[in-house]
Amino acid sequence: MGSEPITVSIRREVDPDRIAEATVWVQTGVNLANRYPGFLGSGWVRAGEHSDVWHMLYRFANEETLEAWERSPERAWWLEMGRGFVRAERARRRTGIEGWFDEPATGSVPAVADGAGPVEGAALPPAPPRWKQAVSIWLGFFPVNLAFALLVSLVPAWEGVPLALRVLLTTLVLTPIMTYWVLPWVTRMLRNWLAPRA
Repeated sequence: MGSEPITVSIRREVDPDRIAEATVWVQTGVNLANRYPGFLGSGWVRAGEHSDVWHMLYRFANEETLEAWERSPERAWWLEMGRGFVRAERARRRTGIEGWFDEPATGSVPAVADGAGPVEGAALPPAPPRWKQAVSIWLGFFPVNLAFALLVSLVPAWEGVPLALRVLLTTLVLTPIMTYWVLPWVTRMLRNWLAPRA
């Protein structure tokens, strides 16, 4: 079994006339999962005040603990309880940074069921190979890091800053830049290479 923590991302389409029931249902699922070994946390949000699209995340310590929850009678009972108001469901598992390479969110859930109930594990495009992810990250990180290094080298006092503090300041500045601007832009530019269409 895998030993890395696993995050499951789920998009559900909920009957807009049954939001109150769905809210209680979702919280019940969180409370049930919370009692299972390896549960590391969860969260859920609606896409908007008037949206029927809900986004949920939960995380387990490893594949074994996740499978114990997913095969549990409590979870089966909980999913059955939601059958009346959850119209469609898509789930995706991530163990690392692959989420950066997902298709951009569309704000809607593709119909994957005929209304009979949720469908889990619907086929979704796999994340790009790790080597392509590494190349993409490097293509973004190298020029940003180089530009930052050149910029701070113009500050005379920078050389006198202890190494650990320089690394701390560099990562504090560059991490949000990479996360919010550079990596999303790089993955958009490389979309066809990262996930070639059949």
